[in-house]
Amino acid sequence: MSYELSQHALDVLQERGISVEWVERVVSRPVLTKPDPVDSALEHQLGEIAEFDNRVLRVIVNVQVNPVRVVTAYFDRKMKGVL
Repeated sequence: MSYELSQHALDVLQERGISVEWVERVVSRPVLTKPDPVDSALEHQLGEIAEFDNRVLRVIVNVQVNPVRVVTAYFDRKMKGVL
């Protein structure tokens, strides 16, 4: 899947030690997708990262632009062990 990273996404990936490869993995094959509860243009894509103790990476993307734009990403503590 084709995508681009927003400046905010680039900043938080560096701050949070999140690999671009992990983001690519989740965006290309999310285990779970959820609509954003506030903004219909956004979708939450989730996937486990085995190399990071199976923590769940939540990637929020704007799906109404082409290519899709990664807005932000973070490890979701509440989802660990849920997927």
